[in-house]
Amino acid sequence: MRILLVGAGGVGSAIAKIAARRSFFEAMVVADCDPVRARDAVAGTGPDPRFTAARVDASDRSAVTALLAEHRCDVLLNATDPRFVMPLFDAAFTAGVDYLDMAMSLSRPHPDRPYQECGVKLGDEQFDRSADWERAGRLALGGVGVEPGLSDVFARYAADELFDEIEEIGVRDGANLTVDGYDFAPSFSIWTTIEECLNPPVVWEKDRGWFTTEPFSEPEVFDFPEGIGPVECVNVEHEEVLLIPRWVGAERVTFKYGLGDEFIDVLKTLHKLGLDSTETVTVRDRQVSPRDVVAAALPDPAGLGERMHGKTCAGTWVKGTKDGAPREVYLYHVVDNQWSMAEYGSQAVVWQTAVNPVVALELRATGVWQGTGVLGAEAFAPKPYLDLLTAYGSPWGLREQ
Repeated sequence: MRILLVGAGGVGSAIAKIAARRSFFEAMVVADCDPVRARDAVAGTGPDPRFTAARVDASDRSAVTALLAEHRCDVLLNATDPRFVMPLFDAAFTAGVDYLDMAMSLSRPHPDRPYQECGVKLGDEQFDRSADWERAGRLALGGVGVEPGLSDVFARYAADELFDEIEEIGVRDGANLTVDGYDFAPSFSIWTTIEECLNPPVVWEKDRGWFTTEPFSEPEVFDFPEGIGPVECVNVEHEEVLLIPRWVGAERVTFKYGLGDEFIDVLKTLHKLGLDSTETVTVRDRQVSPRDVVAAALPDPAGLGERMHGKTCAGTWVKGTKDGAPREVYLYHVVDNQWSMAEYGSQAVVWQTAVNPVVALELRATGVWQGTGVLGAEAFAPKPYLDLLTAYGSPWGLREQ
């Protein structure tokens, strides 16, 4: 397998470090609009002679297609933010290669009833082209980070192995991470965080299909494992709700994120001031996006690892019945920042995101996961994935609720 990795930020750099320890691929080209970042990511692999740095603009379909052809790549792995999903998705299709991403194509709220009805949903643009990918005999694997990704694998595993009938699948994400020296320092891309937290959250119910609610709705306190403890979680727009019902039977599917009151207040303030907007404004004769300014003003999440303390948890809570008796479980994956920094030099949140597409690539390369069209992780056998994740040195857990 020959891989083009587009995006050499925190997640992309962690992907390269994780992949360097595996033997399933022949070559990986690490490309970024900033050639210094690409070179630094390659240097972080050892260096490993299988890795090459390149410069590319992720929005330039023709340039990405040419790079895929130049390096004879079989697959494009997208480690950029969701703005670049469609140009990279299209470039991979044009080049005749497989495609993986960790966040799917962007949504657009319903123009008249944004908090009741869906407009364009996350991933709709990609799923609309699934038949083209099937005819081409190629796979586009969407949303295969940790959330979405591993959380979806957990949902399929629960359906296959743990339950006869499922009442609700709820992805629940929480952490007890702190960052020395900062009152406000998101541990993941603020651009992406604003997008998913301020858009109308989506809920799926068997009798209603997909519908939306107000941002930060239905607060609940969820007790996270391994010392993290209780965290208040709220509804957030996320791909799992759009992916899981396509392949896993359940009465209801939700996604709730443990943000905390301070984080929610900051996001509400950004929205009130219009600083979440992606539309450009003129500032001293220059066109800038307010959201890009916010992202530039905050510390780079990839560089916070030395200042971070605590753990992050991603997981899937499932409620239903087994052998006629009620059952409730939480399948989860915890990463301790101290461990990820010592082992890989990557902070916990970006490392946890990065390990999952590498696992998926290895399953694809070895023929364990096979398929065509636009698919989510739920479309594949979950146990080989979970076994391989454990083999990577990052075991998962299961807690009876």
